[in-house]
Amino acid sequence: MTSDELSSPKASNDTSGITILTGEQLRAARALLKWDQKTLANRSEVSIATIKRLEPLSGVLKANKVTINALKHALEAAGVEFIPENGGGAGVRLARRST
Repeated sequence: MTSDELSSPKASNDTSGITILTGEQLRAARALLKWDQKTLANRSEVSIATIKRLEPLSGVLKANKVTINALKHALEAAGVEFIPENGGGAGVRLARRST
């Protein structure tokens, strides 16, 4: 992190410089884990109302970076891997677990 980044705090609704997360990825990740919206809300500390607002959206989520990061972190901690757009479309999968 540069000194400029440290000295210039970003507003919580700033969505620049974050990993892209789509509504489709959010729904698919939750389905892979067999989580309901309440479980995702508890694990991410994001309100159910916000999750209900974001999940039906198509394409890149329009939400503050704190919210997107919290959702992404909770899902990754549970074993979800986010697959970037690479010509085949963005997606999700469960991480391979070591046995």
